[in-house]
Amino acid sequence: MYRQHPRAGRSAGLFAKVNEALAAPASFRSAGSAAAPTGWIRQMADGRQDYAFVHMTLKIGAGRSAESRQDVGDMLFALIKSHFATLMESRYLALSFAMEELDPTLNYKQNNVHALFK
Repeated sequence: MYRQHPRAGRSAGLFAKVNEALAAPASFRSAGSAAAPTGWIRQMADGRQDYAFVHMTLKIGAGRSAESRQDVGDMLFALIKSHFATLMESRYLALSFAMEELDPTLNYKQNNVHALFK
């Protein structure tokens, strides 16, 4: 059975919080963007409950220190857990977060938005 959680499309509030939080540390300021691909899952765990999961990935450019990445990762995962705390109290929910550093050479983009934030 394929199911999509009814709140799956309500990510705008979380992304607004994430973008605001990422504007604070100088090493992470940028004209970043957020997208919320939602998908269907066939079965999670044993399939007996109406389980849900949220996985968030932050992709960053190369060059930030390990300490800076750790600090931002800790801060963002705390924010994600806080955002979903009420929902987690009322249902089974798995949360996960990963930060990926993009290859400095094999990372292609064209963007004229950054000029707005300099």
